[in-house]
Amino acid sequence: MGNDTFLKACRRQPAEYTPVWLMRQAGRYMKEYMAIREKHSFLEMCRNPELACEVTLQPIRAFDLDAAIIFADILLPLEGMGIDLEFAKNEGPVISNPVRTRKDIDAVRVINPAEDVPYLIKAIQMVRKELNGKVPLIGFSGAPFTLASYIIEGEGSRNYVHTKKLMYEDPESWKVLMDKIADVVIVYLEAQADAGAQVLQLFDSWVGCLGPDDFKKFALPYTKKVIDAVKKKGVPIINFGTNTGTYLDLVRQGGGDVIGVDWRVRLDDAWKTIGYEHAIQGNLDPVVLFGPVKEIRRRVKEIIDMAGGHAGHIFNLGHGIVLGTPVDNVRAVVDSVHEFSGK
Repeated sequence: MGNDTFLKACRRQPAEYTPVWLMRQAGRYMKEYMAIREKHSFLEMCRNPELACEVTLQPIRAFDLDAAIIFADILLPLEGMGIDLEFAKNEGPVISNPVRTRKDIDAVRVINPAEDVPYLIKAIQMVRKELNGKVPLIGFSGAPFTLASYIIEGEGSRNYVHTKKLMYEDPESWKVLMDKIADVVIVYLEAQADAGAQVLQLFDSWVGCLGPDDFKKFALPYTKKVIDAVKKKGVPIINFGTNTGTYLDLVRQGGGDVIGVDWRVRLDDAWKTIGYEHAIQGNLDPVVLFGPVKEIRRRVKEIIDMAGGHAGHIFNLGHGIVLGTPVDNVRAVVDSVHEFSGK
């Protein structure tokens, strides 16, 4: 690797400086991305390896980032699972056949990545070739609870009524569904590692809707099942959930070489909770990037200082870059991380 600081940090090895990558670093805030998006739908971009490769590389060309993340979506396995997915204009993902009964659950299939997401496998292979060792490549998946919530709710949700109703009314069917989804995530991530992804991240974007006891019973066992299986591939795994700052001790039990945290918890407090035997990723509020550069730099330095020089800090936002974020402010974050950490 020309730049292995990110891989070193994942393994808690001393690195020359703090590595930085940003969730949703390839996206609508970049004019290069929008030039492609104007001609193709989001799913067309994901399912076209050449386009996915190009979009993955756009932020690597634009910024001094320490890792690339494959351009994809956590919902790409759904079609192979027998679930109808479309991205409605200005509404996000919509599922026309949500999974809400035992009959629905029994119909869900475990995917064969070579048949159901061959475009993703090819895109990873293409990106690795194009990167040529410049920086590592991250593959990813939604975590079982977040994927379950999507396919049960059928669209975005505030209260997750259908999801929680199934959990509470029929825990046996919930277990059947979650085991099946965990099996999907396992083969999906393993295929990405086999194709060349050097780090894997689990996104549990919706798990913060659960209290700690429900998290422990209804989500944690399936995240652990995935991580225990996939870690045999020998690539570092990042376990990231949003709004889990009050039960990071439980998140840690799910496993992962790196625990990702959002901005709702201080990085130093989070690291003490999860323990320094884990690397940590985070955790600038993405909306800070709408502020003045002076404030961005202050916040970046504050997080670098919180890390206290411990090996294993990966700088990131607490979630993805927000639409409309100024490009120059993204650059200010990346450059400030490197400046304050001694690159």
